Amino acid sequence: MARLYTSFAEFWPYYLREHARPRTRALHYTGTTLVVLLALTALLSGNWLLLLAMPLAGYFFAWIAHFTVEKNRPATFTYPLWSLGADFKMWWLWLTGRLRPELERAGVAHKD
Repeated sequence: MARLYTSFAEFWPYYLREHARPRTRALHYTGTTLVVLLALTALLSGNWLLLLAMPLAGYFFAWIAHFTVEKNRPATFTYPLWSLGADFKMWWLWLTGRLRPELERAGVAHKD
């Protein structure tokens, strides 16, 4: 039986372990970056239809990563809001160079 997480703090290490492979994280970063760029472009241009492309851009790369690289079930199927938050947290920590210690605390081996 799958573990039930009752807080984001408990969920976060699980999320990182589900993204153990660098290629999985790289595909997530691609999708998340596209989501941010689409949001900024929509905001600056006033073309609000671009917002409709955000879920497609984000989930496409993430799900490709899970089904072909990590070969696991995306956490978003069970924890949709925490997964969304964790994806942005992982992306931001990676972008700012602070992800490695989080991965190590979660028990993710360095697989680069």
